[in-house]
Amino acid sequence: MGPLRSTLLVTLAIVCLTSGCAAAPPTGCDGLQDPSACTRILFVGNSYTFVNDLPVVFARLAASGGHLVETGMVAAGGATFADQVASSDVITKLATVKWNVVVLQEQSQIPAVVASRTTEMYPNARLLVRRAQGSGARPMFFLTWAHRDGWPENGLPSYQSMQAQLDAGYRGIADELHVPVAPVGDAWAAVVQADRAADLWQADGSHPTMTGTYLAACVFYASIFGQSPVGLGYSADLSGETVRALQSAAAVEVIQNPQGWPKP
Repeated sequence: MGPLRSTLLVTLAIVCLTSGCAAAPPTGCDGLQDPSACTRILFVGNSYTFVNDLPVVFARLAASGGHLVETGMVAAGGATFADQVASSDVITKLATVKWNVVVLQEQSQIPAVVASRTTEMYPNARLLVRRAQGSGARPMFFLTWAHRDGWPENGLPSYQSMQAQLDAGYRGIADELHVPVAPVGDAWAAVVQADRAADLWQADGSHPTMTGTYLAACVFYASIFGQSPVGLGYSADLSGETVRALQSAAAVEVIQNPQGWPKP
């Protein structure tokens, strides 16, 4: 949760429809005859976003579904919403690029504790949402997954108890601000429930494996485009069985879940 460290500021290449993952010229959406045919998405977060390069995995998945996408990222290890509010990189990116969607990811523990989310997360989330909307973009919260073993030091002794509090934390601010949520953590929970040995966490019990990152990309696909990711061809080198399970979990949580989350 420390101060913003070595910030990663990456504008990733536009992804071609023809190959599913080939990079186009560096002009991005501006190089197209019809820029509106391309969706620009800025990911603002920390290591949960940059480990395995979630924006690139998402862009390749989107391309396999026929969506032309350009992604950017501002992320640093342990960065909080407070860090991102103070980040000149975030301010510059919002001012210089016309984003369609700005994804906002808080540090992994803050939303799970009532006092922390009330005094730290929510005030800064309000500022970030206003800045994104002021730039003409649609903000979207990235609801993350709980730690594999919960957070016992703060009264959350299990994965399930921590996930429930993360859900409550993100839902509270999303409902207040009428901002959509990409419920990655809930799709993650569904996969864990179906397969307790699911290979979603790295050995540290916190960061995602490529399987976890691919699941997150599927949830963002469904949340941003309002379409099921089931049947998409991009696999990130995962097995066909794993891909089908992850795509299905994302589709059920975002598209079919009757409780729903705030939608675009």
